[in-house]
Amino acid sequence: MSLFRSIPLLALVLISGCASADGRWVELDGQRYQVELAQDDNTRARGLMFRDSLEPDHGMLFIHDRQEPQAYWMKNCKIALDILYFDEQRKLVSQQRGVPPCSAGNACPAYPSKAPARYVLELSAGQAAKLELKDGTELGFGPDIPTLH
Repeated sequence: MSLFRSIPLLALVLISGCASADGRWVELDGQRYQVELAQDDNTRARGLMFRDSLEPDHGMLFIHDRQEPQAYWMKNCKIALDILYFDEQRKLVSQQRGVPPCSAGNACPAYPSKAPARYVLELSAGQAAKLELKDGTELGFGPDIPTLH
C-alpha cells in the first residue's frame, strides 16, 4: 500500500501547495509577488539591505502608519530595485525604476515619492517596466496582508 493512499486528498493539496497557500502576496497588473512585510521602524529601516539577490516574483511591502511623502534610499543594498509608492487606496502614485545599489553609506541619495504614500513595494529592477506600470494601477493584497482602516 502506498503511503499517499492513506493521506487524505486535502492533506496532499496542502503539502504540495505550501507556497501557494501562503497569503503574503500582492498582485500588480495581473502579476503575483510573494512579499516580506516591513511594518515597524526596525523592519522598514533594514528593508532589503545586504541581500545578494531577489527572485523576480518576490519583493518587500512596506506598510507605513500614515499616508505622507516617502523617500527611500539604497544604503547597504546590493541589488537594483524598482521602488513603487501607493496611496491609502492602494493606487500607484509614484515610481522609481531601476534604482541602483549604493555602498556610500549615509551619502546614498534618497528616491522620494511624487505624492503622499502609505505603502511602498520594492521589486527586482525591471519588473515595473515589464508590466508597463502606469500611475493609478491598483495593488491587490493577499489574505495575510494587513489592511488599514
